[in-house]
Amino acid sequence: MWWITAPGSARVRIGAGTFLNMGVMVASQELVEIGENCMLANGCFVSDSSHRYSDPELPVTWQGFESKGPTRIGANCWLGAHVVVTSGVTIGERCVIGAGSVVTRDIESIRSRRAPPRVCCAASSTCSLS
Repeated sequence: MWWITAPGSARVRIGAGTFLNMGVMVASQELVEIGENCMLANGCFVSDSSHRYSDPELPVTWQGFESKGPTRIGANCWLGAHVVVTSGVTIGERCVIGAGSVVTRDIESIRSRRAPPRVCCAASSTCSLS
């Protein structure tokens, strides 16, 4: 089972043929887009916002959220188990994100149909770059 939240005017767009495996969570404050024919493995988390925590006098849960802008995942991407995609990030088309990665910056598309997917990993991940 997966979980999607988009309160008020927030939007989540998921392209045709995209597969969200068990435990995937998508949280939108404004806009999260996932392209066509993507695969998100177990436990992935994709969001366009994060909790504010700047006021030490208030509990984090009372401080609301902040966003760096829309979060977008291009078509034909594969996110391994427990990948986290943070606020304002764009992952281009045909990217493979290694299990356990935390994506905090944009990743360029692979434009050529013949080119192999680009594999990206977090520093703590055990996968190798292609």
